[in-house]
Amino acid sequence: MFTPPAAYTLVATDLDGTLLRSDDTVSPRSRAALARAASAGARHLIVTGRPVPGIRALLTDLGYDGLVVCGQGAQLYDAGAARMLGSVTLGRELADAALGKIEAEVGQVFAAVDQDGTDGRTLTEPGYLMPHPSLPAQRAGRRQDLWTAPVIKVLIRHPELTDDELAAAARGAVGDLASVTMAGPGTVELAPYGVDKGTGVSRAAELLDRDPAGAVAFGDMPNDLPMFRLCGHTVAMADAHAELRAEADEITLSHEEDGVAVVLERLFG
Repeated sequence: MFTPPAAYTLVATDLDGTLLRSDDTVSPRSRAALARAASAGARHLIVTGRPVPGIRALLTDLGYDGLVVCGQGAQLYDAGAARMLGSVTLGRELADAALGKIEAEVGQVFAAVDQDGTDGRTLTEPGYLMPHPSLPAQRAGRRQDLWTAPVIKVLIRHPELTDDELAAAARGAVGDLASVTMAGPGTVELAPYGVDKGTGVSRAAELLDRDPAGAVAFGDMPNDLPMFRLCGHTVAMADAHAELRAEADEITLSHEEDGVAVVLERLFG
């Protein structure tokens, strides 16, 4: 039976499929549970695959003014100061080479990119369908137009392969050109090599003067695995990917059932 430490000092939460409900809102119960954790001295750290422009309005709605790990760890953002603290980009030549190797293995894929910066755009080439219609994206005329500005990651989709199949094939094809992860349904991504949610949490925890060993982390997809392997206690949502469930310390209810709040109420109640 799991015995919690005397005090957690950090609560790291993914957003989509974890803290957010399907309508991109955080329930009153989850807000109250996070406030309870904060009153006990624990800092809340949002850790998301979304780039900074895709979460700024949400952060304002939440009244969140802490650090945010964005873009699968490629960006570290200070919400209170509205300032980027650091970012890592994926070079055009590396991205082109990685896409070429993937297409040599599985045939044509459709790509999109998240640009760097607090005002960076999400650009999609013809044929790429955004997995989250609520996230803004602009259509590029051709693949070459995806590289008009530095990017933090490339998103890929295949017309026939499942997400797991595409992620596995991409990982085998690109080697050390990029890091490959699956962040959600229809969301296989290429990030700068060696960059992931774990590296992002590590840097954020250092700035917050918190030890990740004293963190409780919540997630639902394989892109949360690097964060799970860093944090002291890990919680997968009820409908999480099987790969994440297998490594989690416990399973909670789904994001629609306030699974994050259920655990926080127990740990900080």
